[in-house]
Amino acid sequence: MAETGNRLRKLLESPNFDPQSYVKQLSQQSDGDRDLQEHRQKVQTLADETAQNLKKNVYKNYRQFIETAKEISYLESEMYQLSHILTEQKSIMESITQSLLSTDKDQAAREMLAAFPKETEEVKQRTLTTLLEKVEGCKNIMETPGRYLVYNGDLLEYDADNMSQIQKVHAFLMNDCLLIATWLANRRGAVKYKYDALYDLENFAVVNVKDNPPMKDMFKILMFPNSRIFKAENSKIKKEWLEILEETKKNKVAKDKNIKEEEVPTSPVRQEVSTNPFDEDEPLGSEELVDLSPEWIRELPEDLDVCIAQRDFEGAVDLLDKLNEYLKEQPVSPRVKELRGKVDERVRQLTEVLVFELSPDRSLRGGPKATRRAVSQLVRLGQSTKACELFLKNRAAAVQTAIRQLRIEGATLLYIQKLCNIFFTSMLETAREFETDFAGNTGCYSAFVVWSRSVMKMFVDAFSKQVFDSKESLSTAAECVKFASEHCMQLSEIGLDLTFILQSLLVKDIRAALQSQKDIIIEATKHRNSEEMWRRMNLMTPEALAKLKDEMRSCGIGSFDQYTGEDCWVNLSYTIVAFTKQMMAFLEEGLKLYFPELHMVFLESLREIILVAVQHVDYSLRCEQEAEKKAFILQNASFLHETVLPVVEKRFEVGVGKPAKQLQDLRKSSRPVKVNPESTMSLV
Repeated sequence: MAETGNRLRKLLESPNFDPQSYVKQLSQQSDGDRDLQEHRQKVQTLADETAQNLKKNVYKNYRQFIETAKEISYLESEMYQLSHILTEQKSIMESITQSLLSTDKDQAAREMLAAFPKETEEVKQRTLTTLLEKVEGCKNIMETPGRYLVYNGDLLEYDADNMSQIQKVHAFLMNDCLLIATWLANRRGAVKYKYDALYDLENFAVVNVKDNPPMKDMFKILMFPNSRIFKAENSKIKKEWLEILEETKKNKVAKDKNIKEEEVPTSPVRQEVSTNPFDEDEPLGSEELVDLSPEWIRELPEDLDVCIAQRDFEGAVDLLDKLNEYLKEQPVSPRVKELRGKVDERVRQLTEVLVFELSPDRSLRGGPKATRRAVSQLVRLGQSTKACELFLKNRAAAVQTAIRQLRIEGATLLYIQKLCNIFFTSMLETAREFETDFAGNTGCYSAFVVWSRSVMKMFVDAFSKQVFDSKESLSTAAECVKFASEHCMQLSEIGLDLTFILQSLLVKDIRAALQSQKDIIIEATKHRNSEEMWRRMNLMTPEALAKLKDEMRSCGIGSFDQYTGEDCWVNLSYTIVAFTKQMMAFLEEGLKLYFPELHMVFLESLREIILVAVQHVDYSLRCEQEAEKKAFILQNASFLHETVLPVVEKRFEVGVGKPAKQLQDLRKSSRPVKVNPESTMSLV
């Protein structure tokens, strides 16, 4: 049967398998329905086995499937970031191309203007002459050489007092003046306008009138002490008038300034020689001292743009260092200021790119070393503080992401072990990388200490939520805290001791856990005391007795054998034995959780627990009338006062490092609480 199934499997798995031919051949060879049913059963069995194997493979590789899905998600995120980077580079290259094209156009325009200056000037003058022929009374305007028309158009003039319309005018803006002409009601030939006023550009100011119906699309011409208000046809024409007027006034001022500079006599003047021996020769102009002609300086801004676009951060910073070294101790001239302005803009762009590289939105994979490139370049740019801040933010986000991605296991201790491994390993790597990146910046170390406290709080929040909020037993909590403390001590290898921060963040939860466990032990002890019959324990089997002896020895009670009798009897009550085991377990767990801030809480908890047992024994001893039971109670009291309590005191002193005076006083006090001897109930 198995051999038949194997043959069928090989047949179906063969690459040349044809279902139609197989079914046709099977129908021809079968004797009837029975053969077909049997063959169908074989195929169904094979299908079930295949499905079962597929399920097993899925379960077997389930974790690998999950990891693969995560890797695909990470890869998708990184591909998106790569696409974003390529888009940025494309936009940068397009802007560079546009700037180069605009530069070429400006240069071509300047060349055309230089080649045909007279023709351009003549065209403008002919246009002005043609227009002024339509204005009556302005023949002498063209007598000024170099005057040409800039802009003209129809306007409506309004009264400045009552905002009523006065007249329709036509304004002619020339390169040095503004002509206002009124419309003629009775035209004579080609003449349409009449001369009204002529204002030099430097003698008036242009003011925009805010739209406030009925005042709309208006602007004001101020000529001290008078003013005139004009209204344009629409807002677009008004905007053109304002912009062209301002631009023409600026050009006029610049032209006058150049003319004055050219009028300064350039004839050689004999330099006066000072006869004062203390006069020093004045240094040459700073323009002559700083040589900015080297090709690498002239091409520096463009080279920086290329480095930023190609993400060659090291090359960009090398160029900046080279420039700073070249200009070191050089005077600051206008040309140097201009170069500095261009370079500073590139430095700002480079800083923005480096800041983006360190942002938490970027991929956090690769560990702290992945940030070294951007951090080192920011430090070289003099941005140590910003680099430190961004580096620590990046690492905090990485730690938080790692903690969130940690799966919560069923066993608390297993989860805490993974949490400690991830967190403290990341802290150690971050500290070493920080020391490498900021070795020469001691001022940044205080920021790292503050950051360490913040991420430690993040760790403690996750730790407490799993250990204390879920109401785990004190023994589990003690193991978890001990494990975390041991990992925290590993940071001392690099000189970073965060134990006190860990303890200060955990002290509240540990105090609450100790007090909660104390209350549980006291309630359990009181319950046992209420049912106390003062009888010897019978463990029934030697194995149970041997187990109890081992438990007592592990608790530090080495003389327990003297309290065991023949067979499986123990000359102590069940209440005292149970109290001893519970008390010693609380002591050991408390010592694992101990640190100085918890000293009084821990000591007071021990005292309250012991006091409950001492009061019960003392009260029972005073109230019991039967001699045999009284002797048995005395034996239990002796075990408690002379064996258990000294062991507790010694173990506490060894674990803490100083004696417990309160416990010593409690042991020495034979009757700590007065009781009513006539009462038959225990005071609990």
